[in-house]
Amino acid sequence: MLGSVTSIRVLGPGDVASALELVDRHPVVDVFAGARVHASKLAPGRLGGELWGFYERGELMSACYVGANLVPVQATQAAARTFADRAIRRGRRCSSIVGPAEAVLAMWEVLRPEWGPARDVRASQPVMALARPPAVAPDPWVRRVHPEEVDVLHPAAVAMFTEEVGISPNGSDGGAYYRARLVELIRAGRAFARFEDGDVVFKAEIGAVTPHACQVQGVWVRPDRRGRGLAARGMAAVAAHALRDIAPAVSLYANDYNHAALGTYRRVGFTEVARFATIMF
Repeated sequence: MLGSVTSIRVLGPGDVASALELVDRHPVVDVFAGARVHASKLAPGRLGGELWGFYERGELMSACYVGANLVPVQATQAAARTFADRAIRRGRRCSSIVGPAEAVLAMWEVLRPEWGPARDVRASQPVMALARPPAVAPDPWVRRVHPEEVDVLHPAAVAMFTEEVGISPNGSDGGAYYRARLVELIRAGRAFARFEDGDVVFKAEIGAVTPHACQVQGVWVRPDRRGRGLAARGMAAVAAHALRDIAPAVSLYANDYNHAALGTYRRVGFTEVARFATIMF
């Protein structure tokens, strides 16, 4: 307890109604945590971590998903600092803090003396969304990846991750977890690519999904094919598939210094709806 007005606790199945109401307030922004809550109904064995709830006068006002990442949800400044204090006591087990910039940076201000230095601080990442047909003609050659094509997609996925994050996903487990997640996305029909001569030249996946929104991740064009319009038409194809078959809105986020990517997304019809920040360890 933090006093008579505010409190914080781990949420469980009995809190699912209020948690769903919270994550669904801004579904394109809170799609990651929303996907975990919708899929698990806060059952501990299915959530993949914990969901901390911050209450004011008995009402759930903010939350923070605590797993491989720390992800604040609708976090006020008071909630963000409270989540950070609790995270310090728990000890760092996450690889990043990611979410709405104001909350993430408030958490990092508290956490930095204990958890710093960070490997990278990306303080401004536009969150973009699309809820209507793309403004660019979709690439007809971009399609869902078939399960037997995982060995072709996997090197492209590793290249994208290494380029974007700065480290290889093939960590201490030799990349087994990363490959398993890729297989899961392919089997769910949420991995898309354009193949040429048996190789991937464009790819993207739909990561988090709720009834209200989904999030594109892992957008990548083979380096020798960049600057030729593959990204815009490929993203239009992924968005069209997603809007038709997966969710009524598509979101993504990118670094503010990646002008080429942001320009591509704007051409497709995505518009900025929020700003994220990411702290990487």
